[in-house]
Amino acid sequence: MKKLVLAYSGGLDTSYCAVHLTKDKNFEVHAVSVNTGGFTKEEITTIEQKAYQLGVKTYHNINAIGNYYEKVIKYLIFGNVLKNNTYPLSVSAERIIQAIEIINYAKSIGASYIAHGSTGAGNDQVRFDLIFNTLAPEIAIITPIRDQKLSRQEEIDYLQSHGVDLTWNKAKYSINKGLWGTSVGGDETLTSHLSLPETAYPSQLEETSETTIKITFTHGEPVALNDHKDTPEVLIEKLNTIASKYAIGRDIHVGDTILGIKGRVGFEAAAAIILIKAHHLLEKHTLTKWQLQHKDYIANWYGTHLHEGLYLDPVMRDLEAMLASSQKQVNGEVYITLKPYHFILNGILSENDLLQSKFGSYGEMNNAWSAEEAKGFINIYGNQTKIYQNTNGYD
Repeated sequence: MKKLVLAYSGGLDTSYCAVHLTKDKNFEVHAVSVNTGGFTKEEITTIEQKAYQLGVKTYHNINAIGNYYEKVIKYLIFGNVLKNNTYPLSVSAERIIQAIEIINYAKSIGASYIAHGSTGAGNDQVRFDLIFNTLAPEIAIITPIRDQKLSRQEEIDYLQSHGVDLTWNKAKYSINKGLWGTSVGGDETLTSHLSLPETAYPSQLEETSETTIKITFTHGEPVALNDHKDTPEVLIEKLNTIASKYAIGRDIHVGDTILGIKGRVGFEAAAAIILIKAHHLLEKHTLTKWQLQHKDYIANWYGTHLHEGLYLDPVMRDLEAMLASSQKQVNGEVYITLKPYHFILNGILSENDLLQSKFGSYGEMNNAWSAEEAKGFINIYGNQTKIYQNTNGYD
């Protein structure tokens, strides 16, 4: 039989793929899920049981949470990356790691084919195919949902005709959970004017009394939460558990898809938003103005290329090198107050704080130059503007 690896989530699309590729196409299907956060052990067990019910030869779950942080999330923090100043790339970032893990697994078992359940209308088909084609051009890609242009009902009817009678009730919202946030799409997000109702978000408001937390960063990476040290990925999970109870990190992102159409999706990413904003505040205190300025556009390009599936282009390693280099002095503690639906950045403590220098206090006094030196600097600093305006006149 032809050996095939299926990128399997346990949802309707990949369930259809599992049965169709096994029954109709006579493939030996090896289903693989990649855990980039958001799954409990019980959920993984359920996904595995369902996979075997669908007739797959083997099921394998890859824990890639640590790899996800090290390869991608770390640089999203370094760059304070928010797509269109809003979205922390919760889904697009994890798809890259999932694709790499899946193709590496396919190569390890000698599969000649690889399949995924993406449609022809979204970004994921581009991300998966780009990674697969780059890392293993010899492995053929099969996409039944995209190729057959199937409706949801057609998939359900097909599965039921093959004795698969699982519950496929059409959910009002499509939910995708991961370490770096949860996306929420459907109904209102298909319009341009409606907001998502409170009930659409997986996390509901539970805490109403404000609390202050402390995040410690070393070289730009989170290393402790309220003085409790752990790995960054564990700290992200712990922070999300605390902050999601305040319904923090909700928003709706509007952006341009890789295919050139506009898209709109809701999300909740409490830990991601808090970490990015806290990290950015610490950078404002510890980096020079030119580091901050150049980091902004470097990070914007990094996020754009990542979002559009170009993770394997060598320019990404170049951008990562610059972002990592900028973090040498980004050390210290950030104090944050959590409140229902929002948070406040109170301030920082850092040995690298440039605000607390011995040279002077803004608006108060200076210790490194005289009044005459300040006057001379101002005169020279504005010289070119003075020449231009006196030559051409002020319009």
